[in-house]
Amino acid sequence: MTKMQFDYRDDYANLRGILLSEPAAGRRPGVVLFPDARGIGEHAVECAQRLVTAGFIVLVADLYGEGLTAQDMEHAGQLMGDLRADVGRWRGRAEAARRALSQQASVDPEKIAVIGYCFGGTTALELARSGASLMAVVSFHGGLASPRPQDAARIKAKVLVCHGAADPLVPPAQVAAFEREMMKTGVDWQMHIYGGAVHAFTNPAADEAGVPALAYNAAADRRSWAAMLDLFSEVFGRRTP
Repeated sequence: MTKMQFDYRDDYANLRGILLSEPAAGRRPGVVLFPDARGIGEHAVECAQRLVTAGFIVLVADLYGEGLTAQDMEHAGQLMGDLRADVGRWRGRAEAARRALSQQASVDPEKIAVIGYCFGGTTALELARSGASLMAVVSFHGGLASPRPQDAARIKAKVLVCHGAADPLVPPAQVAAFEREMMKTGVDWQMHIYGGAVHAFTNPAADEAGVPALAYNAAADRRSWAAMLDLFSEVFGRRTP
């Protein structure tokens, strides 16, 4: 497996992601992975590696520029808030990653998916709402509120939301509002809700934060990953390991 720093940019910053792939003949589907609010970390890279072994080329995207990562949770909140404050810049940053990956010679530009974790999941959904050319979008324990929820009608991809039923950061009212917006569209979407799971349920290190809202849930992690692979098999017309 090849893992390398990958430089690209948007209209505001130099971006420093990580590109992962394995040698193979022909073009393959590409996946952009948006990490959580802390920026690129061990969990994001490990998930990307698993996707590479399933046959994809993966770009772990840089959310903040120059590969910046948060010093702590408070700093992460500030970085996330700054990016969210300008929805055009936020969506443009996500689009820059999609565009950069699609331009790689080994990637089929017509077969791109985006996934994200926590704030990265919210970012994936915002990119979809922008009308970006995507085949699939997957949010793992991401926020579902949007500054422009009406833009759900612009989504071209099939959407999968994986949500923890006990997530206090994405309460039932937010889930219900998302469902109402999606039901006004013709988008092919689905939501999987995992009983007992809270925020960050896919991250084995979530418990180390000592925050009750964050905890790993092995069953929800396993089931949500399988749901994603099922969707990818459907949209890309191939079985994944």
